[in-house]
Amino acid sequence: TGRARGGLPHGLRAPRISIEPGRAIAGPSTFTLYTAGTTKTVQADVDGASHPRRYVSVDGGMSDNARPVLYDADYSAVVASRTSAAEPVLSRVVGKHCESGDIVVRSVYLPGDTTHGDLLAVPGTGAYCWSLASNYNYLTRPPVVAVKDGEARIIVRGETEEDLLSRDVLRKTGNDRATLEAGA
Repeated sequence: TGRARGGLPHGLRAPRISIEPGRAIAGPSTFTLYTAGTTKTVQADVDGASHPRRYVSVDGGMSDNARPVLYDADYSAVVASRTSAAEPVLSRVVGKHCESGDIVVRSVYLPGDTTHGDLLAVPGTGAYCWSLASNYNYLTRPPVVAVKDGEARIIVRGETEEDLLSRDVLRKTGNDRATLEAGA
């Protein structure tokens, strides 16, 4: 058997293996932390039968994680602020943007006592969520926090309302036609 360049038999070339560091390293090692808002339980059709499904709203959504609505990305979630012995309930974690596609986690079993103020951790959100984040509905983007050995450190500060408003031309200059025409 002849060996091709790369040392493989049968004339085969050695495969080129590559990874995308953002997805391979940052993606699985990070999570997004949300605060639960209102919850409600509705009857949902699951596999042809009616079952209760709890909706848990959070203080973020498609502005800080566009992947579920853009790519149908599938995430999980856990209550991170406390332990619970409550029975798990089929839940859907939804954002605050009043859009039908603003779903953070389509289906996950969360404790039945998940309530307003609970912290929900959504793992695996680190590869692209921050870089895809937007000011949709004029919301500020959250900070990025690194944690090592129990110590937290902000590595990208969250935006403030002042950050959003700082680019508004009319806020700075009034209704100045020359300023508007100049695009300043």
